[in-house]
Amino acid sequence: MVLDIWKSIKAKQFAPVYLIYGTEAYLINETKQLFLQHALTEEEIDFNFAQFDLEETPIETALEDVETLPFMGDRRLVFMQNPFFLTAEKTKSKIEHQVKRLEEYLSNPAPYSIVVLTAPYEKLDERKKITKELKRKAVLVEAKKLNDHELKAWIRERAAISHVQIDENAIDLLLELTGTNLMQLTSEIDKMALYADDEKRIDTLVVEKLVAKSLEQNIFTLVDYVLQRNIEGAITIYRDLLRQNEEPIKILSVIAGQIRMLYQVKELSRQGYSQQKIASALKVHPYRVKLAAAKTNTFQEKELLAIVKDLAEADYKIKTGQAEKALTLELLLLKMR
Repeated sequence: MVLDIWKSIKAKQFAPVYLIYGTEAYLINETKQLFLQHALTEEEIDFNFAQFDLEETPIETALEDVETLPFMGDRRLVFMQNPFFLTAEKTKSKIEHQVKRLEEYLSNPAPYSIVVLTAPYEKLDERKKITKELKRKAVLVEAKKLNDHELKAWIRERAAISHVQIDENAIDLLLELTGTNLMQLTSEIDKMALYADDEKRIDTLVVEKLVAKSLEQNIFTLVDYVLQRNIEGAITIYRDLLRQNEEPIKILSVIAGQIRMLYQVKELSRQGYSQQKIASALKVHPYRVKLAAAKTNTFQEKELLAIVKDLAEADYKIKTGQAEKALTLELLLLKMR
């Protein structure tokens, strides 16, 4: 788990080689920043830190730097980005790497260097010998979307960095309002930590006061009202969004996406899929599946499917000029009583 790796880095317990792989950019950047903060002092960075883009530099050149003795310090830190030779993806890079050289280094790494390979790819080619060797000999940092448990642990840790505690129900509300984007969550947590500096505690009142609702969250609430058959509440939110100059077609699109996901979650649950497998199949965060699963009992599958079809028909009519967009969507909401 990435949080465990972070704790080791902060404790200055380093391994010779790390492989960070996955597409969650925030986790990649945060891990690299921790290495810079804890592996070297500010004075040592000038002499003992190097960074190579492997789409532009051969691996053997980067390894020459790794094997150079540190100057005015105990260790060297070397980042190697974009090791495309670990994937089956095609690349525009014309660099040819002596991958055998990296295999040899992994068998006998320099005791004074920390090598951090960052592979921002969805998948690595497990058939390749070098991929197998790295997975066997390097410390692996999987930069993937955090699951529900990991995400909440990360929020607690992020709050603790600012010396504040966040209540469990405040975490749930924060995730409902903000979603699971780590960059946005970081911004909101840091803002609330400043506000709660005296109390050293973030509760639901602080979240409600400081965290602004996104368009998606407003529509999430709108859909909630629809599921509760509270169409008056849904219409109120819809008209508020129009007053904020949100486009009806965009609102319709987000509503359709949420209703479609509710239908898919209900159907896959009926087929016996776990929430984790549903999240994987739909390519969404498990927390979104958890929220959707709790809200799927109000409507039958055929009702949800009928709503999706109505939304698609409304979208077609609006885009072909057969219907006035704002009124069409409002009438459709009224139909969902």
